[in-house]
This record gives sequence, C-alpha cells and structure tokens, in this order.
Amino acid sequence: MSYNQNSGYGQALINAVHAAVPTFGRIFVVLDPDDTDEENYQKMQEVFAPKEGIVRFYTSLSDAYDATESNNNDVIVLDGNSTHTLTAELNVAKSRVHFVGLDYLMGVHRKQGQSSKINIGVTTDTGDVSAILNTGVRNSFRGLKISSTNTTLAQALYAFADGGEYTYMEDCEVVFLGKLTTTTVADFACNADTGMYVNCAFGSTAQEITANGTRPNVLVSGAAVAAGKKLRDCRFVDCDFLYKCGDTDNRLVYGANATDVERMLTFENCKFFNNPLSAQKPGVAVDFGAGQTEGAVLLDAACSIVDITVMGATGEGVYTLAPSSPTYATSGLSVNS
Repeated sequence: MSYNQNSGYGQALINAVHAAVPTFGRIFVVLDPDDTDEENYQKMQEVFAPKEGIVRFYTSLSDAYDATESNNNDVIVLDGNSTHTLTAELNVAKSRVHFVGLDYLMGVHRKQGQSSKINIGVTTDTGDVSAILNTGVRNSFRGLKISSTNTTLAQALYAFADGGEYTYMEDCEVVFLGKLTTTTVADFACNADTGMYVNCAFGSTAQEITANGTRPNVLVSGAAVAAGKKLRDCRFVDCDFLYKCGDTDNRLVYGANATDVERMLTFENCKFFNNPLSAQKPGVAVDFGAGQTEGAVLLDAACSIVDITVMGATGEGVYTLAPSSPTYATSGLSVNS
C-alpha cells in the first residue's frame, strides 16, 4: 500500500494536520532517529516526502527549525514517541513559527506528561543557557514537555527562556530536571512582552529543591533572558506551579528587582502547589526582592496555594483576590432560602 502524499491515506493525514493546526505556512514533521523501526516512521517519511524541492520530514528538531521561514507561519509537528534531544540550545529568533506536539493534534490537553518531549542534555557550550530560547514575535508552543538535564554546565539555568513578543504557550510542561542546590536556576525565565501561557505546568512535585534561596518555577527578573529584556503585560491562565520545597526561602514565582514587571502580570485560575511531603514550605508563592514601581501583579479569586505560607508578600505590588479559607466541611453547602 502506498502512503505517499497523493494517496487517500496520505491526503487524509495531511488534511488532519492542517485541520488541527490551520496555517498558511508549511508543515514540517519531526520523528526521532531512534524510531526507524517503527511503522509510523516509514509512513511519515513517505507522506511528507520532499515537495517542490522542500524537505518536510526531519529527524532533528534543530534542522526542522532551520528549514522554517520567518513570518511564514510554518508549523513543526513533533512525534510523541522518543524524546527529541537537543545538542545545543534551540535559539528561536525567527517570528511566527509554531511548535506542536502529537497530544495537541489528537485533542489531548495535558498539563504534564506530554508524549512529545524536547530535552537538552549535558553540553559544554557556555551559550547553552536553556533548552529553548525564544526571542521572536508571535511564536507558539503547544502540547510539549520541555526540559533540561544540562546539570554540569554552570551557565545552564533554564528549561525555557522567553524574551519574545506575543508568545503563546498552551498545554506545555516546563521543568529543569536537576541542579537542585543552585539558587539561580529556574524552570522558566520570563522576560516576554505580552506573553500568554495557558494550561501549562512549571516545575515538579517529585524532585526536592534544596537550594538555600529562591530557585523559582518562574523567574521574572529583568534581563534574565537577555540584556534589555523584561516582562510586560503577561498572563498565566489555568497554570500549575509545582514544587517540593527544601528551604523556606524557595519561591514559585520570583523577581529580584523593583522594575521587573512593566504594566501587568496576572495569574488567572492558577494553582501554586508545594508537595506536602516536602521538608519545608515556601514562605511566599509570588515574591519580589523589592516593591514594584513600574507595574503590578494580580492573582485572581480562582488562584490557590497548597502547603505554602502566603500567596503574595505585602508591600511589593502583588494584589490578591482570593477569599478567606472557609471552615472545613462547610464550604459549598446549599442554604435554604
């Protein structure tokens, strides 16, 4: 049976991808080179054969990214079997490029455990600060687990660093696996301009952080990603911030300076969860080294904390709308009118 792009199967598959990720741009497919024995590998190689001189099937994420054209709304679809391993930081400087995992294509909206995994292992290049560095405009990331296990390189600090404009991230897990004693490490560094992060998970409840300091899930300090970059008008919606605390100075969201937030940073229906099996509990979920002078932070009424002392520190420009905790076993009881 033929699985080329002109066969019934090939056309159905291409149309299904286009339906899940509507785009005017091109679609590139990435499968792991270790999966050559899989039937799926062979089918995709045939269906996404070169067309008009353009290679559309790749075994390297970085090669697929190199093939994209900035501002063309090209889409990279990642298979959900083996991990897509990066040998160097993926520097996403182009604009309007979209990265999509298999779960998202199948309509599976996970916060953790996505089948399409991107990881950077141990490297020696001092420029490999993160697995992915995004500085482009309107790039998007959907249905992916993005991690770093770059544990011996001193300069490796983040799994994902966002210094882009209008970034959109949905159904993604972002975690730095290791460096549990290093205060300056964070799962996610955010210096984005008008970034939006929906239904994502940052961090882990499994690995206990023993750093004597902040080591946050999300670091929002200005210039964390690059000189001159800072957070402006960013939203975290339906997101989980996950921790296993070993020191009360640990934080889930942290910025070191008075000007880290410009205009607005909001958390909508977000959970800040510290594993109760932790040795300690974080003193604050969202904290800064100084009161904000150029913007403010809002945590809406649907935000909640677990095994953390307080949601936000006072005097720092952090506003909370969370109601007082109800008496146990009386919350939600119907009242006779």
